[in-house]
Amino acid sequence: MLKKAIILFIYTLPLLQFAQDFSNLWKGYFSYYNITDIVSSETKIYASAENAVFSYDIQTKEIEKITTVNGLSGEAISTIFYSDAFGLLLIGYENGLMEVVLDDDDDVLTIVDIRDKPTIPPNDKRINHFNAHENLVYIATDFGISVFDLERLEFGDTYFIGNLGSQIEVKQTTIFNGFIYAGCLDGAGIRKAPITNTNLIDYKNWETIVGGNYSAIETIEDKLYTVRTDRRIYEINNDALSERFHYSDVPLKMVASDNNLLVTTKNNVFVYSSDFTLSGQFDVTAELNTKYTAATSNGDFIFIGTEDFGVLKTSLINATSFEEIRPDGPLLNIPFSIEAKYNNLWVTYGEYNNELNPYPLNSRGFSVLKETGWVNTPYSAVFEAKCLNTISVNPFNTSQVFISSFFNGILEVNDDIPTVLYDTTNSEIESLIIPTNPSYIDVRLGHSAFDENGLLWTITSRIQRPLKSYNPSNGQWAHYDFSEIVGNPLNGNVGFFNFVIAPDDTIFIASWSKGVIGFNANNGNQLLKNISDEEANLPGRTITSIALDKRNQLWIGTAKGLRVLYNTSNFFRDDVIADEIIIEEDGIAKELLFQQYISDIEVDGSNNKWIGTFETGLFYLSQDGQRTIFHFTKENSPLPSNIITDISIDEANGEVFIATQKGLVSFSSGSSATQADFAKSHAYPNPVRPQFDIVEEKVKIKDIPENVNIKITDIEGNLVAEAQSRTNLRYQGFNLEIDGGIAYWNGKNFANNVVASGVYLIMLADLDSFETKVIKLMVVR
Repeated sequence: MLKKAIILFIYTLPLLQFAQDFSNLWKGYFSYYNITDIVSSETKIYASAENAVFSYDIQTKEIEKITTVNGLSGEAISTIFYSDAFGLLLIGYENGLMEVVLDDDDDVLTIVDIRDKPTIPPNDKRINHFNAHENLVYIATDFGISVFDLERLEFGDTYFIGNLGSQIEVKQTTIFNGFIYAGCLDGAGIRKAPITNTNLIDYKNWETIVGGNYSAIETIEDKLYTVRTDRRIYEINNDALSERFHYSDVPLKMVASDNNLLVTTKNNVFVYSSDFTLSGQFDVTAELNTKYTAATSNGDFIFIGTEDFGVLKTSLINATSFEEIRPDGPLLNIPFSIEAKYNNLWVTYGEYNNELNPYPLNSRGFSVLKETGWVNTPYSAVFEAKCLNTISVNPFNTSQVFISSFFNGILEVNDDIPTVLYDTTNSEIESLIIPTNPSYIDVRLGHSAFDENGLLWTITSRIQRPLKSYNPSNGQWAHYDFSEIVGNPLNGNVGFFNFVIAPDDTIFIASWSKGVIGFNANNGNQLLKNISDEEANLPGRTITSIALDKRNQLWIGTAKGLRVLYNTSNFFRDDVIADEIIIEEDGIAKELLFQQYISDIEVDGSNNKWIGTFETGLFYLSQDGQRTIFHFTKENSPLPSNIITDISIDEANGEVFIATQKGLVSFSSGSSATQADFAKSHAYPNPVRPQFDIVEEKVKIKDIPENVNIKITDIEGNLVAEAQSRTNLRYQGFNLEIDGGIAYWNGKNFANNVVASGVYLIMLADLDSFETKVIKLMVVR
């Protein structure tokens, strides 16, 4: 009854926002290795992992995830708290946002009072700790203490308890002997006030019992303990402090749990009874080689949050081994490059900035999502290859994968196992040359891709021969000189972002300062040309991403907007000009994505365009760019960030994977690649049963060719619906619509009525090959 009363009440509150659950079309692929906080309820353990949360049922061992797909914000989580009395989880964020997750309820309540409070500086809104007393939660923040009513789900007063009512950083509060105690930084020490005082908003009612910096304060039974930032823990008795221990590392958290006092440092968790008797110590082992972040206990077990293994579970009494608890997920929440191919998703975390600078160098492995789950390969297994970025899967041997390193070369992986690192010692890969330090090795090998003949093409920045091809079948390399365009290889051009290979073997390359570069080997008579700046109607020389669509039109992303080269066949012959896309918005002609930094462009099976940006999220455009089908941002979708680093599309099912600065998600677009013929064409569900919502969920006609005509008739030959590729496109309101290799029928006829039960004939005709096929569909209403 209490929970129902809460839900009825909160719909009347103006400052609560109800986050949408996106789980029907979206999936989240977050990392759960790095735990930021952990708490215990009567039956579950809750752990926050950077920007997502998961629960672990102590009895059933079932794990459930709560992510942006369920409505979380995707921001950095600073602390969490669970209330058994009210059946809810509170999530606090570094930016002051607070979210409430009710047990067995799909809604996530977003509370913006602190985040949006204009009188508090943006950098001082961090939520540090939740402390529940009766129906109130005292929220320790970087500006003071805020009070939140758990029964009414609304904020009360805010206490600025610094001198003269100033804002000070409060790390933790606790209730002891009728007083609320606050451990503070900023030299503010420990302050207290009577919990029954109705005017705690007045700083004069707060008493300072000691000065200094205190990062934690906690009550256990009839004892009060505090931790000072000099690594000392004290017992407070009659407001006098007596030192109990001096730790070798800085205590990160101190919590009371199950009549235990737990103190967590990066290397240890200490478990004390109320009288400070040490009952257990859990040290980081050489085998684990991690850092602890938080801890809680439940019954006979202790649960420890780590930076590298998720949550570790072990016995409080006899810790002989650790059990790792975390949902399946990738290594990190900072995907940089992704590749969805052949039912696998590859992820790297290499990272270089917008000026193609990889420093400071990072040492990270890679991940691959298979049908059986995630396989994570750590840095220790990749032959010390740093800054891993682009992934290329060999189409003639799909178990062979090549991963570029923006410092060392290119890594070959076979059957998910790193096999060899090709570098300057065992291949024709070249390092940039610094005249003052010629022995220094720095291989800026970025984008790579296979052509239709099985050659692997790579591009390396800051060398004279940046474009190279490698034949995995015989180990032969070839290389091509760009000095005619680039000039000085070290400083003439910072480097290259990506490239695409056209059907005529022309390679179009996105460069940092030389615009679009076109290359064709031309049977030994190399063709090389670039277009840049105003001469080709480009908004700048920095080309950040390019893509070739199914009509051989070149879509060009720049640091200042979007352009399209509609005729690529005459690139080497004529003075080619790129065009902006002009759209009408509110009756005004505007340039599409004007001045936007384009981070990636991908083309799906229906020739629609997915465009990622560095500021405004993800755009899904129609084939010609005239219609924005979707514009996803972190505010209206599960995107954890509006900074898109990469996009990859699974052509088999239309799942669009989106790498952002704060995690990886995917969207089921429903589009798919076209087929060469009707061999695999089918309709589903078939039969259509009464419980199936045909109008909303629609009948799918899958695996069709690129240019088809579809007619649907009843068994007597009466025409019910008709559509044609390039005419009856999806998202335009047709009853029968075609999206690449799949068509959708909402079950309605030309009169816009849902058809009756019966057998229907789906007649497919390929307008190019004149092949036909008929599919029978049973509809039961």
